[in-house]
This record gives sequence, structure tokens and C-alpha cells, in this order.
Amino acid sequence: MPARPPRGPRGLPGLVHRYRRLPLRSRLALLVAVAVAAAVAAVAVVSWALTRSQLNAEMDRSLENTRAPKQVVLDALEKCAGGGSGIVVGTKATESFAYTQMVTADGRRCVAPYSRPVKVTPLDVAVADGRSESALHSSVTDSGQQVRVHTTLLQTPNGDIAVSVSRPLDEISTSLNRLALMLSLLAGVGVLGAGAAGLWVARAGLQPVDRLTDAVEHVARTEDLTVRIPADGDDEIARLSRSFNAMTEALASSRDRQARLIADAGHELRTPLTSLRTNIDLLARSERTGRAIPPADRQALLASVQAQMAELAALIGDLQELSRPDGPQDGDGPLKVVALHEIAGTALGRARLRGPELVFTDDLAPWYVRADPAALERALVNVMDNAVKFSPPGGTVEVRLRGGELTVRDHGPGIPAEELPHVFDRFWRSPSARALPGSGLGLSIVARTVRAAGGDVRLEPAPGGGTIAVLRLPGATTPPPGTPGAG
Repeated sequence: MPARPPRGPRGLPGLVHRYRRLPLRSRLALLVAVAVAAAVAAVAVVSWALTRSQLNAEMDRSLENTRAPKQVVLDALEKCAGGGSGIVVGTKATESFAYTQMVTADGRRCVAPYSRPVKVTPLDVAVADGRSESALHSSVTDSGQQVRVHTTLLQTPNGDIAVSVSRPLDEISTSLNRLALMLSLLAGVGVLGAGAAGLWVARAGLQPVDRLTDAVEHVARTEDLTVRIPADGDDEIARLSRSFNAMTEALASSRDRQARLIADAGHELRTPLTSLRTNIDLLARSERTGRAIPPADRQALLASVQAQMAELAALIGDLQELSRPDGPQDGDGPLKVVALHEIAGTALGRARLRGPELVFTDDLAPWYVRADPAALERALVNVMDNAVKFSPPGGTVEVRLRGGELTVRDHGPGIPAEELPHVFDRFWRSPSARALPGSGLGLSIVARTVRAAGGDVRLEPAPGGGTIAVLRLPGATTPPPGTPGAG
């Protein structure tokens, strides 16, 4: 036998489970209908209760203002005294507006003509024997009809007589039943109308969400990041649409940058790989054919291979650096308080090894920043390497650090003004520098590292020739308390 599908939970958990499986617009319509039904039910119950209270109060006031005619009372008492019951049976048409009967101190009653006998209660007896001036209460007739009774004393020639005037409660219950039926019908119509209105409102209100859902599904299906959703107004849906547009724009920009990086990296890798393959082919052909390469040429080929391998390693390292996520890390990551003057001194020492024929001057005041130490040192080395690369033989490189501003000046040919906006682009190289070693990624890494530390960097022409690299990093002249090495 085929297995039956598992049943969901029962009771209240089952209702909640089924509710959560409904579409959003159905849930909204159901919530609106339930809210309106609860409101209508509360209004109906309160209206019915207030109406009943008002009708009962009106009947009590009517009874209190109703007095039995004295002659009717005397005639009834005379018949009762003659041995009769005082009851004259009549039809509905001949029944009086109110039932009237007299009550004696011993609990006996004398019913007026065309009135129905009402059961005597202790409250009526209390009025008859003088313990109470009046009594207002509910009772029933001998036939079981509910009545409201008002008993008072009536002065007669034979003394005070307790007279009970009663009115049936049917007139109130009939009106209340009709009101309850009318309120029920109105409540039903209101709930149905609220459900239909809730469904229409949910459908109209969720149209922007439907458009957003369609856009997300389209992007997930086609990977088309050019989709944009109209965002009008300042409500939550408009904010969500703007956030979605910003997200797709950022994703598209990231994908474009990634594609450009791959294309540029492939282009930059092709040149050293081609040169390396050519040199290795020459060495391999020499070994295969037995034709020895002159020792000087062989040494030159091996030196070229080593230089190309070093260039490839540097390029791969630069690409790895650029592939790291942008932006500062959190407090538990690689960012820490470091001495910028010490890192600048270390980078300056490495620059002196690369340019032993150059003159280096330094003026480094203490400055502490929050940054990734390894990335910051690499950035400073790149800046100083550029100064070494473009300095003429015997030239001077000036390094100065004051108030969080590090300047590195060379006395080389300088950078044309039209090229300054591009110096921090990836793989961009000045036409005059393409013959020099390098990948065009050094200044991109510098800009990325400095911005991650909350600073900024720029290149500008130096007075009298050359270029000045200016790095600004936020920090302080003394390390914060608790920093290793802080006084």
C-alpha cells in the first residue's frame, strides 16, 4: 500500500502551521477579516448590552410612574371579599397594559380584572406589612411569563393596601432578539466585506513586493545585474527597492572590476611568461642539439630567467594583495596600533638597499596609527621604491613625517598633470615608465591600504621638479594606554 503523507500537527499548533503555509496576501486578508470580525463582534455585544440596560431602565421608570386606578383596586378588593378571586379572564385584546394585583400581609393576593396573576415574593410581603415602602423586582406569572414588578402602598378608606403593578418582559426580549439578529447579519456582511477589502488591499499593497520578487528571481535565473526597480516615495518598500538597486549596482561593479582585473592580470602575465618561455626554449634547444651557448650569453639568459621569475612572483604577490577584501577589519583582525615612524624607518632602510647611489634624508616624528602592520609596510615600501625608481643617479629622496602626514619626495622627471588622475588605477603605467620593471599595481596597493586605515593618499608635482607622495593617516603622537610598548 502506498504510504500516506504525514499529517501536520493538530489543534492550535496545527492552525498556526497551516496559517504560516498560506501566501502572504492570504494571510493579510485573513488578519484583516479576523480583526474586523473581532471589532464588529465587540461593538455588537456592547451595543446589545447597552440597549438591554437602557430598555430595562426605561421599563423600571415606566413602572415607577404607573399607578393603578383606585376604583379598580376597590372593585377588585370587593370581589375578593365576596369570596371571588377577583380575576376576570380576558383575551389578548382586552388585557390591560399592566397587570395589577393587591398583596396582603399574610402573602395572599387579589388580582384586578383583565390582569394575569403574578407570584408573590417576600419583597411584596415586606411592603404589605409595612417593612418597606416599595419594591422593584422581577417575577413570573402563574403561566411562567417573565414580568417586572413594582409594589407600593395605596391609601384607601379601609387603610393602606400593597398594590403590585407588573409588565411583561416579552416586549424587551423581542426587541433585543430582533436587534441581535440584525447585528449578526450586519457583522456577517461586515466580515465578508472586510475579507474582500483585505484581499484587495493586500494585492494592491504587495504589488511592489511582487515586482521586487520578480526582479530577484530574474537576477537569480539570468545573473542579469542591470535590473533596476523604480523606487518612489520614502516608505519601507521604496527603501527596500533602493537597497536592492544599490546591491545589484555594487554586484555589477564588483563583477566588472573582477573581470577587468582578470583581463589586466592576464595581459601583464603574458609578457614575462612569453619572455621566460623564449629563454627556456633557447636553453632547452641548446641542450637538445648539443650546440653550446657561449658562457656569457648563458649567464645572461639565466639572469633574465631569474629576473622574470622574480617579476612573476612580485606580480602574483600584488594580485594576492589586491584580492583581499576591501575596508578595515574588526578589532580582532589584523588591524592594530602601530608606530608609523618605525615602519617608515624600516621601509626607508629597504629603499637604501635598492638605491645605494642615492642620498636619503629623513625627519620622522612619532606617530601612532591603527592599521595592518604588514600591509602598511608594503605600501610604504612601494612608495619609496617608486621614488628610487624615478630618481636620477646621485639624486636625493626626502622622507618626512609630521602630524600624521608622511611625504616622500624624489627629484626625478615628475608626472604630467594629465596622468595624475590615473596613477592609482590598477595596472596603469605611465608611458615613460613602461620600460622600467614593475606591474603597475604598487600605487593601487598603497591607495587601498591607506584608505583601509582611514587615511588618504595623493601624488603632486614638487616645486623645482620631481614628485611628492603625500600620505595622511589618522592617529596620535602617543600610543593609547594598554598598547604594547606604550609608556
